Amino acid sequence: MTSPLMTTPGAVSAANPDSDVAAHYGDPSHEGRAIARSSAWVDRSNRGVVRVSGPDRLGWLNDLTSQSTRDLAPGVGTEALIMDARGRLKHHLSLVDDGESTWIHTEPGDAAELARFLDSMVFMLRVEIEDLSDSLSVLTVLGPAREKVLVSVEGLTTRPTEDETDLFVPSQELVATAEKLTEAGARPAGLWSYEAHRIAAHRARAGLDSDDRAIPHEMDWVGSAVQLDKGCYPGQETVARVHNLGRPPRRLVMLHLDGTAERLPEVGADIELQGRRIGRVGSSARHHELGPIALGLVKRTAPIDADLVVDGIAAGQEVIVDPDTGANAQIDLRRRPR
Repeated sequence: MTSPLMTTPGAVSAANPDSDVAAHYGDPSHEGRAIARSSAWVDRSNRGVVRVSGPDRLGWLNDLTSQSTRDLAPGVGTEALIMDARGRLKHHLSLVDDGESTWIHTEPGDAAELARFLDSMVFMLRVEIEDLSDSLSVLTVLGPAREKVLVSVEGLTTRPTEDETDLFVPSQELVATAEKLTEAGARPAGLWSYEAHRIAAHRARAGLDSDDRAIPHEMDWVGSAVQLDKGCYPGQETVARVHNLGRPPRRLVMLHLDGTAERLPEVGADIELQGRRIGRVGSSARHHELGPIALGLVKRTAPIDADLVVDGIAAGQEVIVDPDTGANAQIDLRRRPR
């Protein structure tokens, strides 16, 4: 469903999977500067929203996801992954608990499948699952001055990262909430500037920067979305093996693209080194200071200082995931003296 905020002056629709919200409101460079220097709101009402309620919810989510949620305090936002037994991503969750329910937002179009999966895992526990994507929307407020504008609105909030706050807003109140934020001094900003900010912060997005083979260490999700000190959950064996022995097959990089190119690379296009495919590119954007940038997954063995070609565009790489990530086990194979 197209966002009602598409009626905001200057709004231009984004591309899939975000075509229901705005790419920008007429001046993406100034929108990016507002995110970096003051405050801005971003319409992310295309995100799926799922509510998990019931007294057993936090312990149940703890057993299903990569995050430690059993003692999650009300109002504390976090991220979590649901993986298959081989440690490959099924769902990426941003979540917050209010003391009575856990509120989750996930990628556009993913909520129905997520709700079905969660419902199939309830068994005899006191847990209820609801897909509220049609009635609740996500509005994200960013920037160093965002606390000054957030006092103008009410409702459930979560801070998934240090530099942004997500609001869960009743869909019928989305326009009114955005207007209050604008009146308080926040600038409307579209997905172009939001994605540029996210890429520059080295934060991967599920489904764009990951593929069906991605594991957490490759994506730099360990620490933010994966808790290493918790109990068993699907995919834990893969996480533990890479953490202890290292050598994930691929690593996430940020790509500085040739600014003379008039286009950005297509999601999933080849990343090449001397004519040989070594990976795939994910999301890309034009940053107001850095210029065109992207995230990509490349082979772990690719030299970290090599210049690359991304969908025909020359690019330099910035290391996000170290090639030697993991390998934390201390194994001594020396024979003891007799």
